[in-house]
Amino acid sequence: MTQSKPIHFCGFLVAGPVVHSHAIWRNPAHETPFLSLAHYAGIARTLERGFFDFVFFADRLAIADRYGDSHEMGLRLGDQDATRMDPLPILGAMAAVTEHLGLGATRSTTYDAPFNIAREFATLDHISSGRAAWNVVTSMNDGEALNFGDVPHLSHDERYDRADEFMEVAFKLWDSWEPDALVLDRAGGVYADPAKVRYANHKGRWFQARGPLNIPRSPQGRPLIIQAGSSGRGKAFAARWSEVIFALQPSMARMTAFTRDVRAALESAGRAPDAAKVMMAMMPFIGETREEAEAKRDLHDSLIDPRVGLSTLAAHANADFGALPLDATIDEIADTGSQGNLAALRSIAGDGSMTIADAGKIYGRGVMCPRVVGTAQDVADELMAIVDSGAADGFVISPAFLPDTFEDFVHKVVPILQARGRARTSYDARSLRERLGTLEART
Repeated sequence: MTQSKPIHFCGFLVAGPVVHSHAIWRNPAHETPFLSLAHYAGIARTLERGFFDFVFFADRLAIADRYGDSHEMGLRLGDQDATRMDPLPILGAMAAVTEHLGLGATRSTTYDAPFNIAREFATLDHISSGRAAWNVVTSMNDGEALNFGDVPHLSHDERYDRADEFMEVAFKLWDSWEPDALVLDRAGGVYADPAKVRYANHKGRWFQARGPLNIPRSPQGRPLIIQAGSSGRGKAFAARWSEVIFALQPSMARMTAFTRDVRAALESAGRAPDAAKVMMAMMPFIGETREEAEAKRDLHDSLIDPRVGLSTLAAHANADFGALPLDATIDEIADTGSQGNLAALRSIAGDGSMTIADAGKIYGRGVMCPRVVGTAQDVADELMAIVDSGAADGFVISPAFLPDTFEDFVHKVVPILQARGRARTSYDARSLRERLGTLEART
């Protein structure tokens, strides 16, 4: 353990009115133009000024309608799935207004085809000069299944089995062009060397894909792979494929246990225990004094209706518990959807006394994202302590308000970390993968 270990940072976004915080669109200080391109371009510039490693967008493919078997509550109150624009076009625009910031988007292995994904991220990697990242998800609820004609939804482990083969195909497609296959001999009239472009010819249980990809090999060869699985099967998948593992763990004890399990899973997969960067979600509230920061947090929390959190929780749990009384305990929610999130809620409850209403309030204020509240020095000290304990390699900063949280963090916390040698003062590597130091070959 070393006090000089660098801390990696990512900005967490959803292309809509809510991120983890369900209060974002209700910001009393100003409107949040989440349907505007200028909104996201401004955020990208701010994160690049703070030398963040990358930004990534979470995404899902359905409006939430599990709570009460209706979309009424989620749309009325503005839950996490009330609006989600496609993040890929937004990342293209972000690429145009930045030079170094990594650019990540969520895409599902359950409701897409490997060729589409490989093509999208090869394109993004080219136009951004090697800054593309893919947050791999398997999709988890019936609402998404119904939008694609797949009923019933695949089982939890079956989704990951499919995802493993999906990744195998995508990697074959990205590797179908050798790095020097593109010749561009203008005088001789030779565009590419066909001997260095291969067919994939994949035939498996889930997919058939001939290939090759119709895009030359991109600067990184493939996007940086991000994954956030927290179940046993999810961790095994992440250990095989991921270069960044995103985790939302509500306490220091759970952060430490999660990272310990990830390191062991990486070794079991034949990789070095530090082959993937573990980055924990964190929501900062920053004030000139601790009291001011606490007042910001309390104002934020006062904007949360527990029912909006319950609508999102029902979607994540893939369970309609709207018929349960609000004083029922969360132990009565079935383990059908996001198993990691339900397990985390139960760990917070401890003795099992957390009610569904309590869970809704916690979910609404930040989907269990841990919060650090205090002065910029307080925030910097706590983040350094977590990394120095070995519980994380960095943080996915989740905003309470936009762009307010990112601006506060970049202008107040980052300079303190830079002075301590814990945050970068320049972008010293061109590609995102080089910057994160995850150059290990994956097969």
